[in-house]
Amino acid sequence: QVQLVESGGDLVQAGGSLRLSCAASGIAFSIHEMGWHRQAPGMQREFVAAITSGGSTNYADSVKGRFTVSRDNAKNTVYLQMNSLKPEDTAVYYCAARRRVVYTYWGQGTQVTVSS
Repeated sequence: QVQLVESGGDLVQAGGSLRLSCAASGIAFSIHEMGWHRQAPGMQREFVAAITSGGSTNYADSVKGRFTVSRDNAKNTVYLQMNSLKPEDTAVYYCAARRRVVYTYWGQGTQVTVSS
């Protein structure tokens, strides 16, 4: 049974930082690309960041320079370090895993709220 469990979401003031974690089980973590997505109220889910099995990273333009995605294959965990948070970063953040084009596995999400 595949599980992706996010943690680290919280209420933070604008300009603050948070680190999200996503612990994976039931998959060969090291060979999966891991991605972070978010969904704000009334909005579609959007891509935030991803890290390939080889460690290459990709970011949405809206978070470049502020967010950093990383992974620890020994712990089957992917992280999202979020700095200089803005109110528009408020959303439920989801991690996801894929081997090819489609993200196959998704977590339940963790709430990030940034107050102005």
